[in-house]
Amino acid sequence: MNKKNCTQYKKKSLFDPRTKLLLIFMEAILVLASAGGERLFWFRTVFTVLPFLLLVTTKRYKNCIIGLIVIAIIYILEALIFPYVRGVAASIMLIVIMIVGRFFPAYLTGVYVINTTTVSEFKAAMDKLHMPDALTIPMCVMFRFFPTIREENNSIRAAMKMRGIRFGGGKMMQILEYRIVPMITCTAKIGEELSASALTRGLSSQKKRTNICHIGFGRLDWMFFLLVAAMLIYWGLGVFA
Repeated sequence: MNKKNCTQYKKKSLFDPRTKLLLIFMEAILVLASAGGERLFWFRTVFTVLPFLLLVTTKRYKNCIIGLIVIAIIYILEALIFPYVRGVAASIMLIVIMIVGRFFPAYLTGVYVINTTTVSEFKAAMDKLHMPDALTIPMCVMFRFFPTIREENNSIRAAMKMRGIRFGGGKMMQILEYRIVPMITCTAKIGEELSASALTRGLSSQKKRTNICHIGFGRLDWMFFLLVAAMLIYWGLGVFA
């Protein structure tokens, strides 16, 4: 392959796909599960802010702004309103604060990873980790599944908008029939097509596949590993001290 064609496969993000997998794991453990308690508060804060910075680097400003607004609303509810609410309203607000506050950074991390990782890059990373195809192939399908579903949803929404079928359009009862049902049908069909595509590309072949994606750890990857190592050492000192 000549140099011109190789440039089409340059990395789309700052991190190696294996670093992104570690990032998702840390978001789930540290932010979603709140592991470490108060001792890891500042590390948890870093990992809460990190998805927003990563979205900015990929120029996904809309997702970043919406995420900042949602997180700001959650912190305002928690700090200024929740202490003065009682009864059932307090319980409902607490559930919303806990779920959204913990899930949203992990969700934004998933958005970043899916939109900046190609199937070829992910497969190359899994091969380097010596992961079995029984795990790798479904995950490769997943990387194309969600973006394709989003495109189909946008197309259905545009078509229904032309016909006046939308929230506030006076045809609320038709939303279930003309938007949700086609979406369910498209979801099943897309899953089958992507699975067939993965098999056609030879992802299930027992022979070792060649890959034109050259992945590897860079400075930012090693900095992230050092951050994780520092967090683990700091947490271990508090547990075993």
